[in-house]
Amino acid sequence: MGKKKSFEISEKTPLLLIAGPMFLEMLLGTMLNNVDTLMLSHFDEFAVGAVGNSNQIMFMLNILFNIIATATSVVVAQYLGAKQFDKMNMIYTLAVVVNATFGVTLSLGVVLARPIFIKFLNITPEMSRYASTYILIVGGGSFLMAIYNVLLQILRCNGYPKVGMYISLVVNVINIGGNYMFLYGPLKSLNLGVAGVAISTVTARTLALIAALVFFYMAKIGKLSFKYLNPFPFSLLIKMIKIGLPSAGENLSYNLYQMCLLSVINSMGNDAVNAKVYCQTLISFAMIFSNASAMGTQIITGHLVGAGKEDAAYKRVFQTLGVSLPITIALSTLNWILCPYTLSIFTDNPAVIELGRMIMFVDIFVEIGRCLNMTFVNSLKAAGAYIFPLIIGLITMWGLGLTIGYTMGIIVGLGVAGVFIGTATDECIRGLIVMYYWARKKWYGKAIVDKN
Repeated sequence: MGKKKSFEISEKTPLLLIAGPMFLEMLLGTMLNNVDTLMLSHFDEFAVGAVGNSNQIMFMLNILFNIIATATSVVVAQYLGAKQFDKMNMIYTLAVVVNATFGVTLSLGVVLARPIFIKFLNITPEMSRYASTYILIVGGGSFLMAIYNVLLQILRCNGYPKVGMYISLVVNVINIGGNYMFLYGPLKSLNLGVAGVAISTVTARTLALIAALVFFYMAKIGKLSFKYLNPFPFSLLIKMIKIGLPSAGENLSYNLYQMCLLSVINSMGNDAVNAKVYCQTLISFAMIFSNASAMGTQIITGHLVGAGKEDAAYKRVFQTLGVSLPITIALSTLNWILCPYTLSIFTDNPAVIELGRMIMFVDIFVEIGRCLNMTFVNSLKAAGAYIFPLIIGLITMWGLGLTIGYTMGIIVGLGVAGVFIGTATDECIRGLIVMYYWARKKWYGKAIVDKN
């Protein structure tokens, strides 16, 4: 296989060249995730809380799907950096096949287990019917995202970060149009409500997957065929699992931890639940820039480490932080200042808006810590140091985040803002620890690419 890339990724690659399209892609993707909340808020407030709770389960599924997707990003970037192009078709095929199989299995599992999830999250009776419907349809089609996530990582690592942006744009238009038709337009007479929104989401994701596959072949990035898996590359699969499991384990732990916090919030009543859901919608926009910068740097870091340029990777990550942290602080502060007005887009309930104002202030500190975490943890994974972030994450999430969140929210009586104080404590302390680990260069020599 020859090298077919839109541009060479090296230490001189401008971050904006990769992170810019990824920022727009995630912005559009965030709009897709949150447009359901906005449109449902004018349809039924109980539906809003139900979809918000259901999406917590969808996030957990996405994390599990990223076991192979994350490993694919690391392996592809390092092997491309080492210029071992002859192994790429095997890597691509293995990643797609394994994640497709895994995705179908998990999709079936979450559909069958949806009553258990609803009970675990303490979803109120008013919301449980909507939640069950949404999980059935969106959860049942979640395997589409398993395959799409892998393809997207392959495209990004090969120098095509703009593809995801274009796909997200089209998908957003389709999803918004579908939501409108089911909730307010010509299909309103079907009375599908939440089911219609779920159908629209799955349809949009199906088209996104088809578009990614078409581009993969049109750009001649590689080929997908079972013949590349004969003989089956067990050693490569084990290597990818060893990379992906700790990475996904950290993210899965984070999601389970967030589900426990959500269960606590659900016990505070419907106003607290809706305030959390609305604020999470606004927060998701504030964190996009730092996330895109971290993911772009992860790709560059993987290429540099694969090429044996660890010193260049070390400096590049701190350069990213110098840009992303000030912008993250500015965006989250602006989010807090504007939240009395932006929250009114979703609701006119003064109790919900007041709770939201408190949440958004605490979130400034959450985003500072989250920016540190995303920047250094992503880069550590790209360098092959994937165990340390898992260990630190387990300790701080459960030892600090959950404990302090419950204490401040329930015992001290600060409510949902108290829960966010626990999250801020976890993010900030964990972020400082992983930054120190990166600065000490403990990750040197952990590249996974086979130099032979």
